[in-house]
Amino acid sequence: MLCCRSPDPVHIAQELDRRSHAERVLLLQGLQRDQFPQLYALVDRFAPMTLDALVPASATPLQPVRHVGRNSLPLFSSFEKRFYRLDAKAAVGGANFQSTSFATGPGYFTATPSADRSEIVIDYNQIPELAPEGWPALSDNNHGIGRLVYGGMIDTLRKVSEHVSIGAAHKQGQPPSAYFVLCRVPEPAGKAA
Repeated sequence: MLCCRSPDPVHIAQELDRRSHAERVLLLQGLQRDQFPQLYALVDRFAPMTLDALVPASATPLQPVRHVGRNSLPLFSSFEKRFYRLDAKAAVGGANFQSTSFATGPGYFTATPSADRSEIVIDYNQIPELAPEGWPALSDNNHGIGRLVYGGMIDTLRKVSEHVSIGAAHKQGQPPSAYFVLCRVPEPAGKAA
């Protein structure tokens, strides 16, 4: 596992940054359940997490930016979070894409900088007003099975490296119920974002 090779977040960031996207994803898929909270604690206040790390400033409004994800849950651990700017300003929205979306819904959210830490807050209680063309219809997270998954949930996201972040999922203000890592998918050369 990556953070067990070195407890130094600078070394971990350098190790991830020098690898290809496929190699980063493979390393993150190898994380063990108990290593997620270790890495989350290790990068606390390591480097500022910004909205530009989720959606580069060059992205146009409603242009999706994919982040491959893996969580610490025993089942359904692979997913994607896709982020997009709502307008030319800093507002960012997004949704989850996974094999269980047909039952849970898209889990729309908004992402904003934390008021008191260098983290991003992903808030499932606040859904965006717009979604990219072809995405599922906007819906809140307070009904059906989606309420059990996303209702009352807030994620806190910390920077690990240029392309990688780690988050903790908090339900109803409780300690983290799960952790997850995200790896931003690079856009093909010549495309914005």
